[in-house]
Amino acid sequence: MVDTWIVVGLGNPGQRYEATRHNVGQMVVDELASRRGETLRAHKSNARAAESWLRPGAAKMVLAKPNSFMNVSGGPVSALAKFYGVPAERIVVVHDELDIPFDTLKLKTGGGHGGHNGVRDVAKALGTPDFPRVRVGIGRPPGRQDPADWVLDPFSSAERATLTHLIADAADAVEQLIDEGLTSAQQRYHAPRD
Repeated sequence: MVDTWIVVGLGNPGQRYEATRHNVGQMVVDELASRRGETLRAHKSNARAAESWLRPGAAKMVLAKPNSFMNVSGGPVSALAKFYGVPAERIVVVHDELDIPFDTLKLKTGGGHGGHNGVRDVAKALGTPDFPRVRVGIGRPPGRQDPADWVLDPFSSAERATLTHLIADAADAVEQLIDEGLTSAQQRYHAPRD
């Protein structure tokens, strides 16, 4: 049996949202697809997906972005899991995280959703919270701005200066998690940066 993983980037569909903080998970999936020369195409799971490989001879990767809005991401993720016969522990969910500073990554498996409605819906649809997550820090809004508005804003010009590196690091973290396991990826990406 082929070692298959599904990598899902959470976000909202449509041009209005593609550059927003809430869509950073989808940006990471786009980076992974770009590295492999793949294009995500319509899939019957209500997602756009591409099948590829971590590298030749290594794990198969299904890269996916749900077509649904963030808060109802679970249906497409569950449909992908059923279609490919992949258990929750091999579904890597990449998403934005308010409680982590911008330009920081944290990886974990299981636990709570931390108020993230996309993660909550995926856990509900899969029937378990025990899936690996690559949490991309977007930080909290300044002042009294509502977090719900903050996540739907585009990244600031200062953030965009380092966003490319953050997305590349998150894509590297996904690859390392699949290749070497969660602990190895945590040891690398949880360390303070120079």
